[in-house]
Amino acid sequence: MSLRTKLKHLTYKPLIRSLSYLNPPQPQVSHQQRLQQQPSSPRFAPLQEDPYSLLKEDPIQVLSDLWVKTFSQQRQQPPKPFTNLTGFLSKLDLWILAYQRTCAHFCGTFPPRNALHSNVLSDLLSLRNAVVHSKFLWNCKTHQFIRGPNEKPITKLLSRRQMNAILTSENPPFQDRVVQEVLLMILEPVFEPRFSSKSYAFRPGRNAHTVIRTIRSNFAGYLWFLRGDLSGILDEVDVNVVMSCVEKGVKDKKVLNLIKSGMKGALNNGLAEVESKGNKSKRKKGQTKKRILNENEPKPDPYWLRTFFNFAPQEAARVPNYGYCGILSPLLANVCLNELDQMMVEKIVDFFKPCEQDSIWKYSINDGCHNPSWPEFVPSSGREKTRKMDYIRFGGHFLIGIRGPRDEAVGIRKEIIEFCDNKFGIRLDNSKIEIEHITRGIDFLDHTICRRVIYPTLRYTGTGGKIVSEKGVGTLLSVVASLQQCIRQFRRLEFVKGDRDPEPLPCTPMLYSGQAHTNSQMNKFLETMADWYKYADNRKRIVGFCAYVIRSSLAKLYAARYRLKSRAKVYKIATRTLSRPLSESSNNSAPEYSDLLRLGLVDAIEGVQFSRMSFIPSCDYSPFPRNWVPDHERVLHEYINLQDPKFFCEMQKSLKRQVLSLPQDEISEILWSCKLLGMQNYCLNGAK
Repeated sequence: MSLRTKLKHLTYKPLIRSLSYLNPPQPQVSHQQRLQQQPSSPRFAPLQEDPYSLLKEDPIQVLSDLWVKTFSQQRQQPPKPFTNLTGFLSKLDLWILAYQRTCAHFCGTFPPRNALHSNVLSDLLSLRNAVVHSKFLWNCKTHQFIRGPNEKPITKLLSRRQMNAILTSENPPFQDRVVQEVLLMILEPVFEPRFSSKSYAFRPGRNAHTVIRTIRSNFAGYLWFLRGDLSGILDEVDVNVVMSCVEKGVKDKKVLNLIKSGMKGALNNGLAEVESKGNKSKRKKGQTKKRILNENEPKPDPYWLRTFFNFAPQEAARVPNYGYCGILSPLLANVCLNELDQMMVEKIVDFFKPCEQDSIWKYSINDGCHNPSWPEFVPSSGREKTRKMDYIRFGGHFLIGIRGPRDEAVGIRKEIIEFCDNKFGIRLDNSKIEIEHITRGIDFLDHTICRRVIYPTLRYTGTGGKIVSEKGVGTLLSVVASLQQCIRQFRRLEFVKGDRDPEPLPCTPMLYSGQAHTNSQMNKFLETMADWYKYADNRKRIVGFCAYVIRSSLAKLYAARYRLKSRAKVYKIATRTLSRPLSESSNNSAPEYSDLLRLGLVDAIEGVQFSRMSFIPSCDYSPFPRNWVPDHERVLHEYINLQDPKFFCEMQKSLKRQVLSLPQDEISEILWSCKLLGMQNYCLNGAK
């Protein structure tokens, strides 16, 4: 049955009454007036609880205690699943925090807790009760418990066309986002300790830069690399597969049913999407008008930020979206792919076979002989080698480095294909998991992993105390930015045309902006690009190329705007950095730019950055430890250790062995000495 037929058979008046947000907003009532309106007799209890009486705890403290509890249970092998999360769902304080975060997403401002009206608290309480009592429905637009701050209240009856527009709208209801925020705040600390340290996407404290630094630090000496693409899991996945993975950490039926109903919403979206596309095709094409933003509506991202987001690498371009789960989908994707991470961690331990004749990795995987400040030098002499493997994953893409024969890499690929088929129900072919040699270069996150052959002079002390100098042969791992990928991204953004010798194009989106505003926007874009290629060996070259493209694009834009016909004339007037004004050339009677700048009538024009190679910062080779953890996890582990009395006693014993003292002991000694000196002075004065 089509949506049009459904609307025809619906009863009109009951449907209008079921829209809770159609009623006019209730007048604001203070907490004291609300208490006076309640009947004094206990027999006449109110129909709904007073939301002010339920605000008892600090939501940040509640979530902090949950993080500490989950990380402390991580030491239990295996960690026990959480059986009661409904207690967190029933806390109204968490719902208020979720509402604040959702308003920050929709409005751009974080509303204070004390500024929320009583009708908002009552609506949040109704939404909480519906979720706790299993009466909440995802994407239900006919019965909304709470409306967004940007949604206008409707106080009149709706026509069938307006009702059809509401039901077929692609935007999810505001209340769905609030429920997603609550689930994310509760489930993220539950699953974070269970995740492997080999995954870096969609997790707090981890990003693409940590992936690149980990590759530089840990992937030296590998000959064969497996680059896999599992992005199909981010698009479509079986609901039962996701729920079986979630049930390993959560056993609460209400939370599981809520997640399952949200994921099943993707199966029921087909009809609405087809009809919405059909309605769009029937609309007449007309001129687009400028949209005026409301006061409480967030401003769109600036041009430089949108351009940089469109410059995202292929591995970070896709964000999972399962049904109506919304912002909860990346966490669910990591829960599924964590099964692959745990399997690969076991494979790494089994694959490791040290060789005593090898100069590196003789005893264990983390033998402490690693220098994190520079890529590790791997000698190439000797027949027997240590077999070793490492693994890293960013979203739906993973990278495996293998030191051994190619047959081992083929076997690992076969095991991964079988595991994905049995566990996730996804059939992969060899093209999805490619085997490449280090000499060809491996592309990952817009960077190319390769190696450099060097011939250092090795000096060591031989028998008899003689110093021996020999020429050695080895390799260093090199991580460079991919220039071809950068050109492809610029071509997709219409900054250049061509492949081998790209020709810059004028930056047409900034045609109607002033010279000062255009230069500042492009400078921010270049700063973010320089920070993105922060850990690339060829950082100066790649950032210099980006600066050349941006500067030439702006020069062509200014040549077209001020009718100067060529870039050379633009550079002649505005200099190489485009910092001098170009508007004076067309009107000689205008006052000088310096006078207008001194009076504050014009904006200062910033020159385009990185006009010379000496201005571009070099690659960042700061040390990166092998067993790196984010700062928040390190603080949590330290806090948990300090809460353990055994650890505290052992720390005090170790301080006494090293003849050290705690700050508290030193302060107590100072106070005691002050008291003694004061008593002695008093006695001396009394004797006199």
